[in-house]
Amino acid sequence: MTIRTKITLLFTFLVAILLLLTAFSVYYFSTLQRAANFETRLYGRSHNVAQLFRLFGDSSQRILTSIDSSNSQFYTRKSVHIYSSNNRRLYVYNSRPEDEFLLSDEQLRYIIGKGETAFRLGDRDAFGQYEKNAPTPFVVVVAAEDTDGQIWLTHLRKILIGSWFAGTLLSMATGILFSRQLVRPITSIIEEVQNISTHNLSQRIYAGSGQDELFQLANTFNDLLNRMQESFITQRRFISNASHELSTPLTSISSQLEVTLQKKRAEEEYRAVLVSIQEDVQQMRQLTKSLLEIAKTGHKGSIELDEVRLDEVLLKSVAAVKKLSAEYQVALHFEGFPEDEKEFMVFGNADLLFSVFSNVIENGCKYSPDHSSWVLLRFSETNIQVDVINKGNPIEQEEIEEIFQPFYRAAKTSHEKGFGLGLALARRIIHIHKGQINVLSADTEVTTFRIELPTLDCFRI
Repeated sequence: MTIRTKITLLFTFLVAILLLLTAFSVYYFSTLQRAANFETRLYGRSHNVAQLFRLFGDSSQRILTSIDSSNSQFYTRKSVHIYSSNNRRLYVYNSRPEDEFLLSDEQLRYIIGKGETAFRLGDRDAFGQYEKNAPTPFVVVVAAEDTDGQIWLTHLRKILIGSWFAGTLLSMATGILFSRQLVRPITSIIEEVQNISTHNLSQRIYAGSGQDELFQLANTFNDLLNRMQESFITQRRFISNASHELSTPLTSISSQLEVTLQKKRAEEEYRAVLVSIQEDVQQMRQLTKSLLEIAKTGHKGSIELDEVRLDEVLLKSVAAVKKLSAEYQVALHFEGFPEDEKEFMVFGNADLLFSVFSNVIENGCKYSPDHSSWVLLRFSETNIQVDVINKGNPIEQEEIEEIFQPFYRAAKTSHEKGFGLGLALARRIIHIHKGQINVLSADTEVTTFRIELPTLDCFRI
């Protein structure tokens, strides 16, 4: 069942219930009003009979009969009875013989006890009155059928039932128009989403000019499409570059083996080929390791985080970079020392942070003419800041964001060995630690990679 049908049915159901309750209320209170009006008429006739009988006694029977006969056309199935206190009938009038009735002792006592009361006598309305101030107390009972009132109620019932059906049908038609207007933006969104595929992720959903929930839904879809488009672009670029980087050493190994196997060669030639193949294998091993590390950092739930002393990780990273080459020079400086050693602590993964700092520091040494990097450590109440500074070639402003993409290598550094994965891996790891990594390079003589990590308390907030 579609939302449009559900809205129509729900709207129709609610309106039908409201109309039914309204019709029932009108009919119920009209019934009470009819009974009250007819009771007033019976009350008037009962008092008239009581006054005449009190004044004239038994001699009033002829007068009462004459009056009751003359106005019988105003009452249907009219009966007037007068009883003594011991239930002896003093006067009887029935417009039809079949409407004759006998008042039981219990009913007589009830009327005497109440003084005046309305009650039902079979299928007729009745009113009883006890006249205790008369020389001989007596009870007057007047009964009749309210034919006009019943006819009026029947017409009212038909009108209300017809109005209910008409109102329900009108509400259904209104609900169809209302639901169509309400669901139209959703239908438009569905059609636009169905036209979006991996080949046209640039298409966006029109959000309209309102600020309602549909506007928020469209914007949420557009935000999702933005993230998906960025993810697909990154994935395609990653796959393309990874395929190229992996195929290069494989092609080199295959070519060297084919050439070597074409004829017998000296031991030194075999050794040289094996050394070359070993270099290619080491290159593939390093590339595969980097790819696995990037894949691992894409799933935060698989990474164990704990309290880590950042100064110890930096010291370990500096020592590791110095071992890579005798030319590499790294200087570590602390800008002040916090009194509490907890301010050295961050919440993270020591191995991943070691990978970040090692990569950034190694890049600084690799691309700097003097193969030197300066590492500056600063502390504040909210974060720990690490600046890795080198005198390498300045990075153009338009390349700053690109260098954090997998396999991207700036034109000025393409001659150096590498895969272009270090900075991409570093950014992912820093984001996992709720930190930031930025580059300051274009307008300065030095290049600064600034890494900011939240302190232990700020990370947990």
